[in-house]
Amino acid sequence: MRFMILMKSDETAEAGVRRDEHVIGAMVKYNEALVKAGVLLAAEGLQPSSKGARVTFAGGRIRVTDGPFGEAKELVAGFWVFQVKSKEEAIEWVRRIPNPGGGTMEIEIRQVFDGTEFML
Repeated sequence: MRFMILMKSDETAEAGVRRDEHVIGAMVKYNEALVKAGVLLAAEGLQPSSKGARVTFAGGRIRVTDGPFGEAKELVAGFWVFQVKSKEEAIEWVRRIPNPGGGTMEIEIRQVFDGTEFML
C-alpha cells in the first residue's frame, strides 16, 4: 500500500525561512531511516505558496491565481510517499517524524489509489 504523507505548512515555511541546522539534521536522519527500512518512495519540501499558482476550472472557464494563498495551516509544505503494509504502519512511521522545536505540527496521511481502483 502506498500512502502520501502531507506536512502542513506554517508561517515560517510560508515566509521562505530556512529551518535551522538542528531541525534539518533530524529530518535527514528520519529520511535515512525510511530509506534503510525500504519504506520511502519519494520525499520533497515545497517552496512557499507565494511562488506558486492555482488553476481553477469552473463553469467551462479556467482561472489562474498566483500565490500566496490563505492560511498557512491549510497549505502543504512538503510530502513523503511511503510503501507500507497498512495504514497503521504508515501512522507508526509518521509518529517518528522529528519535531525538535516541540511546536504544533500537523501531518495528513492519505492512501494512494492503485492503478485498478481509480481511473479518470
